[in-house]
Amino acid sequence: MTVIILANCPAGLRGFLTRWLLEISPGVFLGSPSARIRDHLWDEVRQYANQGRALLVHQTDTEQGFTFRTHNHAWHPTDHEGLTLLHRPAPQTTHPGTDRQPKPPKQNWSKAAQRRKYGRR
Repeated sequence: MTVIILANCPAGLRGFLTRWLLEISPGVFLGSPSARIRDHLWDEVRQYANQGRALLVHQTDTEQGFTFRTHNHAWHPTDHEGLTLLHRPAPQTTHPGTDRQPKPPKQNWSKAAQRRKYGRR
């Protein structure tokens, strides 16, 4: 089984994929092509996706039973002791376009928190 998920990709690429896979939801393609066809489809997706994102999931003979590939995706596959996991990048610690650090949230700002802090009821 093979699943390809596209986001922000040209409509022509979606039409190309419908030749071999079934589009079960906008941008989500499902099918069982051979490994050679699957690799050819993935090469075409990577070539024509431009700035769009793509994710390929397919069956393999591994502990997990599947593997995945990404294109222009913020999350990247990482091998962790034989398991493939998606590595999410850390959130930005500065505001975009500046070098300022964000302010930490205020502590005990509510009246209920102040009552708990000082033991008042």
